[in-house]
Amino acid sequence: MNSQWISDFVQMQGTNFAINLVAAAAIFVVGRWAAKLVHRFSLKAMRRGKVDPLLVKFLGNILYALLLAFVVLAAISQVGIQTTSLIAVIGAAGLAVGLALQGSLANFAAGVLVIIFRPYKIGDYVEAGGVAGVIEDVQIFTTELKTGDNRKIIVPNGQMMSGAITNVSAHDTRRVDLAVGVGYEADIDTVRRVLQGVVADDSRVLADPAPNIRMSAMGDSSVTWIVRPWVSAGDYWDVYWEMIEEIKRRFDREGISIPFPQRDVHVYHHGEVAGGLDER
Repeated sequence: MNSQWISDFVQMQGTNFAINLVAAAAIFVVGRWAAKLVHRFSLKAMRRGKVDPLLVKFLGNILYALLLAFVVLAAISQVGIQTTSLIAVIGAAGLAVGLALQGSLANFAAGVLVIIFRPYKIGDYVEAGGVAGVIEDVQIFTTELKTGDNRKIIVPNGQMMSGAITNVSAHDTRRVDLAVGVGYEADIDTVRRVLQGVVADDSRVLADPAPNIRMSAMGDSSVTWIVRPWVSAGDYWDVYWEMIEEIKRRFDREGISIPFPQRDVHVYHHGEVAGGLDER
């Protein structure tokens, strides 16, 4: 009699466990689907609200992680495991893991700082963490950049925030800095006129702030002029390269030489100058 009761009890418990296991699996599958649905809906809602794209992706990732954790706890609870004690165990284990993964926690904290202080946003070209590129995405622990030659660089957030950050795209305008060397025999007024003409003829150069064209230094073999026009940030590199080319073309037309370093060597014989040689 007792053995039959025990057998029936074990069978009943096994049936209940199987039912709970199936229910837990269903909770996990449905809950994961619902978490993805809420995640997508929240992303769309934030984009419609014109929230910064950087903030949209970061908050979306955190929201999905929290929802998935809630689904897992609900599924475990359905099986019969006490979630209260499980949370306590997870908390203790989390402390140990946190100490072992201090770098990852630092990256997470750095990601939060990026969201709070906004040193850059998606689409900005930045130089930080020893790399340079366009910000494509900011994850919980890492930042993704795309380089000029179309490589993807994944950098820990802690590395991005550990030093100086140069955000090239922070402002709408940039100054193009050019340094041009000409020979000492070149007429100053002619050089200034040619350089001013190159700048004035480029429609991309902004009138305000005004371009700056000055003689800046007298070197060993050349006189250095600086040419500093202001342009829209998107025109920077096109203006930079094309203006160098145009300056060279107009210098050639005006007969203005661009010297290279040279050295005069004099050979003396019996105390007199025997000859001179330009070593080029």
